[in-house]
Amino acid sequence: MDLGDVLWAMLAFFFWFMVIWMFIAIFADVFRRHDLSGWAKAGWILLIVVVPFIGLLIYVIARPRPTEQELRAAGVGYESRTSHSTADELAKLVALRDAGELTPEEFEALKRRATVGA
Repeated sequence: MDLGDVLWAMLAFFFWFMVIWMFIAIFADVFRRHDLSGWAKAGWILLIVVVPFIGLLIYVIARPRPTEQELRAAGVGYESRTSHSTADELAKLVALRDAGELTPEEFEALKRRATVGA
């Protein structure tokens, strides 16, 4: 076995690993979707099992974009990208108070709200 054979074997292993990973991911996605009926789910699974490569490709192309609700349920929404820790929020409040933008009463109210929401 020379270097070329090793490289081809690694490429083939990567390809099969990728196909199996896609099969599992799409299989799970079909069952997770609420917009498909039972027969539609059975049809997709049958297509993916009978004609794996073409079935995976067709599903990836035909699948509609996920809705905001699906993204939020998966934790991929806007909130997860901009979430801050309580310490970050308190540091911003202190900076605003020190700059004179917040009164002591506003600072206490916002601090209470930030720590209660944590």
